[in-house]
Amino acid sequence: MLIHPMPDPVAIAIGPIAIRWYGLMYLLAFLLFIGLGRMRVKQPHIAAAGWRNEDLDDMLFYGVLGVVIGGRLGEVLFYHPVYYFSNPSQIFAVWKGGMSFHGGFLGVMLAMWLWGRRHGRKLMDIMDFIAPMVPLGYACGRIGNFINAELPGRVADPSLPWAMIWPNVDNLPRHPSPIYQALVDGLLLFIVLWLFARKPRPRLAVSGVFALGYGCARFFTEYFRTPDYDVHFAGITISAGQMLSVPMIVLGLVLLYVAYQRHGRDAASGNAASRM
Repeated sequence: MLIHPMPDPVAIAIGPIAIRWYGLMYLLAFLLFIGLGRMRVKQPHIAAAGWRNEDLDDMLFYGVLGVVIGGRLGEVLFYHPVYYFSNPSQIFAVWKGGMSFHGGFLGVMLAMWLWGRRHGRKLMDIMDFIAPMVPLGYACGRIGNFINAELPGRVADPSLPWAMIWPNVDNLPRHPSPIYQALVDGLLLFIVLWLFARKPRPRLAVSGVFALGYGCARFFTEYFRTPDYDVHFAGITISAGQMLSVPMIVLGLVLLYVAYQRHGRDAASGNAASRM
């Protein structure tokens, strides 16, 4: 049976300065954002919309603030409010891990809205542009969680080839849930979204696919993760992560409906005008 390697969370230590793997994973996520963004601005329909490499550099500053502040506040408010309000100094200990994707998502939306106000861009156009660059960054965060031995999975069948013992939890075989989420919520969603966004799509459609895809993927992978806490609704027990994914699924469906309804109306009016 596999055993979690429990690596040292500190990647490099120079005197009192310690660089942690968790922080390096976030640095990798931001570098991937820039690299994928430079590939995206070369796509004809993106270039035609006026997106430039210079936009990425400025946008990244806002995005980093949104991810870090929103992700941490999401972790504090959505998952462990009692602990953090009892230990307020730990709210700022981001190097120990603990970042909520849903909080980070809201933080990025606010940051992009502020960036858009400054540069004359509508929020949903910005979200359509950056959505394909997000999932791989999320995957990096989950790998950071795995290195930190965070987010252990539920107890698994010992016959499962990749069942893993987490020595910091107990001696039971568990699902390596951060790896599941890195692969499904991250890599798989990136492939689907990148392929979808390579061609021109109606406004809101790319954002809709992202929200729907992430919500569904996260709802699924949460089945393998030890829940932070359970929520009981209409006699059904779901985890906190699943509960927070439901609004994203609904948002994705609404965005796709609006995108293609509007696109259909615009196409119909264009055809009518061409016949006049």
